[in-house]
Amino acid sequence: MFRRLFTRNRRNEAIAYSLYGAIVAQARQPALYTEFAVPDTLDGRFDMIVLHGFLLFHRLKDESAEDRQVGQDVFDIFLKDMDGTLREMGVGDISVPKKLKKMAEAFFGRIRAYDEALLSGERAKLVDAIERNVFPDGAPAGVGERIAGYVEAAVVALAAQPLPVILSGKLDYSPLPKPSAAA
Repeated sequence: MFRRLFTRNRRNEAIAYSLYGAIVAQARQPALYTEFAVPDTLDGRFDMIVLHGFLLFHRLKDESAEDRQVGQDVFDIFLKDMDGTLREMGVGDISVPKKLKKMAEAFFGRIRAYDEALLSGERAKLVDAIERNVFPDGAPAGVGERIAGYVEAAVVALAAQPLPVILSGKLDYSPLPKPSAAA
């Protein structure tokens, strides 16, 4: 019994690391920062990781408790990654837990806002949530709308992706536009 439990936990951990890698890879796509004008800053990158993590969690939310646990494992890896990033930036040991708590609160706040917006079926609510979180100083004209379209397309793309494919550690988000030559 214990052997099966530990084997499953190691398997889930490997899947979660693969999924987190896929989230980070998508969050680093140049088009997000060039074509969608996401600020190429620590905050902008954080928001893109959160947005793409949300898309995975949204996809998993109607699955079994065991399959949803992979999402929790991805979140745990996210926190480990943020912990390491803060320490690399020179944040002191005493401050790291406080900053991680704020990051986790921001993470869950954004997840809730995006989920409520999608569930409402009103694109304007999704645009508002994106603009409020990704562009707190104001979004360039039309960008929130374009990102909302991308998010909606990614929801459809991930919903069409069979769970066994996702649990193999692969995520196929909606394609992003190629960066323009002027960028």
